[in-house]
Amino acid sequence: MAQLRALGDEQRQQEAMHGDGRDQDGGDSNKKARAGLCGVLRERKVVELARAKRRLVEVPYTATLAHAANALLAGRVSAVTVAAPPGHWIGAGGSMIVESDPATGAARKHYIGMVNMLDILTHIAEAGHDDDDASAVEDGGGEQPVVDLDRRMSVPVSSVIGHSLEGLTLWTLHPNTSMLDCMETFSKGVHRALVPLESSAENVVAVELVESAPVYRMVTQMDVVRFLRAHGAELGGVLSRTVRDLGAASEAVLAVASRTKVIEAVRTMRAASLTAVPVVDAPVDAHILQDGRGKKVVETFSATDLRDCPVAQLRSWLGTTVTEFKKKVAEYRRDGSKPLDAVTGAQATDDGGDTNTAVDAAGSGDEEKLTQPREMVTCSFESTLGEVIEKAAASHVHRLWVVDDEGMLRGVVSLTDVLRVVREAALGEDREMQHIVVLE
Repeated sequence: MAQLRALGDEQRQQEAMHGDGRDQDGGDSNKKARAGLCGVLRERKVVELARAKRRLVEVPYTATLAHAANALLAGRVSAVTVAAPPGHWIGAGGSMIVESDPATGAARKHYIGMVNMLDILTHIAEAGHDDDDASAVEDGGGEQPVVDLDRRMSVPVSSVIGHSLEGLTLWTLHPNTSMLDCMETFSKGVHRALVPLESSAENVVAVELVESAPVYRMVTQMDVVRFLRAHGAELGGVLSRTVRDLGAASEAVLAVASRTKVIEAVRTMRAASLTAVPVVDAPVDAHILQDGRGKKVVETFSATDLRDCPVAQLRSWLGTTVTEFKKKVAEYRRDGSKPLDAVTGAQATDDGGDTNTAVDAAGSGDEEKLTQPREMVTCSFESTLGEVIEKAAASHVHRLWVVDDEGMLRGVVSLTDVLRVVREAALGEDREMQHIVVLE
């Protein structure tokens, strides 16, 4: 592989998003204009995004779950890769993703899966009804069953791979995969994939379960959304269409009340395979999760919030309400949280977004931003897709709650929805252009 130039982070991100600025005789720009949205997304490759990313945050398969949780907190990431010696494991979903020695080609590391906060939450929640793993603690509002966290968090991280739906399979994208094909994968619920900077595989342009390469980077839904944001001028009219017109919002939204206990929210989120829920101003429902439509949304409770809770405090904080928990996490972030970028320079796997609040969650090290009040990031059915993309990318959030003029919850737009509708619009435009060519 040709040696990459040493670039600063900002410069690398700009080159990945905008290209290197070279235009041979103006031909490339004209071709893109003629090709339309679909042509742009087919021409650009996922390796462009991968080259701008830094090294993975990973943990060894022997690490405890507490170690993995601390890595998530320190790195301000929502998932870490799990590495093991080659030849001894079957990867998640049967994957065989191996890091090889760049000089000899010999396998030196096998990525057997990823562990995200939902995996950890699921593991904690499974203990909730087990007398051997639960005890009663006083939280000021009566006795609440709380998990024996020392025991639960001492298990090897390899034992919890696949506890969440996303963790059941570890995906890799060939570096020559087009943005359009990458968007197809990410529009089906895959949030992140490993991308080798060079690959021995031939003629592969989609997700794979087998790969061997010297270096991998993680490309996420947010990376693609930022690419769309940077290339807005090339995307045509799709960005000016509304959320309602594109069918980008889901109107089915499950929420929790602001006074719901954290441990109960965790259990119900695990059962419903949710990584985030809106918090609404409403009485606590007997089933914990409730229909959020028509209720005042006040904040978001997410897996990322639990990632931001130090392991030493998790035991006592699980018995608090979600609102109290959010306040405690905000205080911790303000008083002592240090992003991994400031310590090791390791790459965030998914930009840490999921809190639906307008703060820098990408590990920028900007202490001032951590002390600023958090604001909900929302949209309406009449918001344009361009506005949604701008808000999501600027605020580092993975979903926007759809609200009406009174702030009542009406739906949700996720990054999965954004990538789905952009891809559908691109393919629809391409079919129309081909039809016109045939008629001519």
